Amino acid sequence: MIVYFKNTATHAQIAELQLHLKQLGLDSQLVPGQNICLVNKLKDEKLLANFPFISYTQNIHTSFQLSSNAFKSETNFQVNGIQFGTNFANIIAGPCSVESEKQIFETAAFLAKNNIKFIRGGAYKPRTSPYSFRGLGKDGLKLLSEAAKTYQLGVVTELMDLSLLDEVMQYTDIVQIGSRNMANFYMLGELGKINTPILLKRGMQANVTEFLLAADYILSGGNEKIILCERGIRSFDPMSRNIMDVGVIPLIQSLSHLPIMADPSHGTGDSRFVSALAKASMVAGANGLMIEIHPDPKTALSDANQTLNFEEFEHLLSELALLSPAIKKPIDATYSFVV
Repeated sequence: MIVYFKNTATHAQIAELQLHLKQLGLDSQLVPGQNICLVNKLKDEKLLANFPFISYTQNIHTSFQLSSNAFKSETNFQVNGIQFGTNFANIIAGPCSVESEKQIFETAAFLAKNNIKFIRGGAYKPRTSPYSFRGLGKDGLKLLSEAAKTYQLGVVTELMDLSLLDEVMQYTDIVQIGSRNMANFYMLGELGKINTPILLKRGMQANVTEFLLAADYILSGGNEKIILCERGIRSFDPMSRNIMDVGVIPLIQSLSHLPIMADPSHGTGDSRFVSALAKASMVAGANGLMIEIHPDPKTALSDANQTLNFEEFEHLLSELALLSPAIKKPIDATYSFVV
């Protein structure tokens, strides 16, 4: 149950309510900045009758609460003047890893030429093998930030561990939480305390409820700037890296107010199929795409097989422009597919 307080409610009154709930064996959690309280397992609102500073209560009949569209109809916010939300389409592109100054500046120049507003790149990479390239660390963050500033791009990069949060936030505009950390609930709770937008990727074995509950961890801390990202789920079939769950896009949009992007690069693991799944995701209603590109994919130090070269990416943009009339949600006027 969500309990809404009147604007006149004092800290002392709310503390009295929380003590009352605790005595009833009920857990409660205040949501910073929203004047509401989440009360787990409270079914009878008559138990709150003696607290006149309560405005009203709301029962949401799903395990996820704050990410539910019963709580809020839609979420929209700006990052560097560019709109993210349920009514807009955005593209984030760049290499899996920042490898060198030449590579990242060449990529940034290419993205700016094509009117792409956000560059992605990993500085700390979660690799299955400890012997694989694991990123340039802080030097990679600096290169990414410098390239982005030169070409007036926003930065998206992955946070691997809370110990790196302050460092990452110096250089990024959107903090990406990868599949492996979707279930790092303590990290998610701490990310709720910052104001930086979070791009939350679906865990490789997470169902939809688990995905939205992960978002609730961030929302309950007070950070409403969340972008969900479908990036494929692990399956029994070894023929593809993941199964790109295109159907989850309209499903989540029927359940949640949060925007959802699609990452067909990880969803397929094969550059031959990225374009097809990117188009399918956009027509399915995705609020944007995240695509891995590289000046020379065959030399990429990570995820080479799923990475598009510049020519392939430009061809994809031209196809998306042709498909844009089929996308039900209007594209932000500040963004256009340029070929």
